[in-house]
Amino acid sequence: MTATLADLRQFTLLSVTLRLLLAAGAGGVVGWGRAKKQRNAGLRTYMLISLGAALTILISLYEYELLQGRWHYITEIESMKFDASRFAAQVINGIGFLAAGTIIATGHQQVSGLTSAIGLFACVTMGIAAGAGFYECVLIAMLLIILSLEVMQPIKLAFKRRLRNITLLVEFDELESVNVITDYLHSRGVHIYDLDIERTRRKGDKMPCAVLVLKLSRENASHSAMLSTLAELDCVHSVQELIS
Repeated sequence: MTATLADLRQFTLLSVTLRLLLAAGAGGVVGWGRAKKQRNAGLRTYMLISLGAALTILISLYEYELLQGRWHYITEIESMKFDASRFAAQVINGIGFLAAGTIIATGHQQVSGLTSAIGLFACVTMGIAAGAGFYECVLIAMLLIILSLEVMQPIKLAFKRRLRNITLLVEFDELESVNVITDYLHSRGVHIYDLDIERTRRKGDKMPCAVLVLKLSRENASHSAMLSTLAELDCVHSVQELIS
């Protein structure tokens, strides 16, 4: 096994093909889960990101092999110093522009795409590892990235729903209804951290809504119970919990 890995770390056509396939496959596996969730970056994006990062490292290794072989006279004449790591550094710098494009402000004090952005960054570094022939690192990184993006998602949501802090988007009839809603919340021992009144568009008309940042009381700490009781108020049209 060790001897096989040592052979595959040599710069040969077989190892290059394996590295590119590994990078594309690992990126595709990560991107598949994102595609199923209709995220900003999906299967092809993650696959190409990882493949491109691996290809960048392979190009740097290829140049190094040329400078050590048929181009060695250039280094002797020009006293050229070659640093293969600069290619990886430029890839990591460049991914910031692409990752920033996946971050979207959705309104109501919410931002989406942060996980997709950092997922792309992690996938780039995974591709760099694949291009460098660090096979064990790629497989371990792929499993950990999938664990973070897929397995931890429901755990995170369950944890947030157990907290007493909650952010709600409430649509209501008119601005005077805000007093009714806040009085009701105070009667249930809810502390209002912030209240931001906005307007939403429904059926062509603009109707008022409010984003409320609340801290529930210990006796009434259930998020679902708070949502259902608020929805029962006559002046309330809809209630939605905002989870980033």
